[in-house]
Amino acid sequence: MNETDVVARLERIETLLSSLVQQEKVKDFYTTSEVANILGRAEFTVREWCRLYRIHAEKRPCGRGRSKEWMISHTELQRIQNEGLLSIR
Repeated sequence: MNETDVVARLERIETLLSSLVQQEKVKDFYTTSEVANILGRAEFTVREWCRLYRIHAEKRPCGRGRSKEWMISHTELQRIQNEGLLSIR
């Protein structure tokens, strides 16, 4: 293996590593703002979908006191992207 082969291989490795860094990490749960960004909707819209049970979401404590925020699982996000919203109850 000569020097040019090594340099070419290192450049290819560097390109692959930079593409891996740029990929979004899969999370177990997403906030309403993260889901809104992924789906291209307003955060208010995603919160309303949660409130109206158009998507499966859980409330978890956040901040101080009794404040809670909606959390959407990764599997639910995939379901929304593939199948759409649930019907209104």
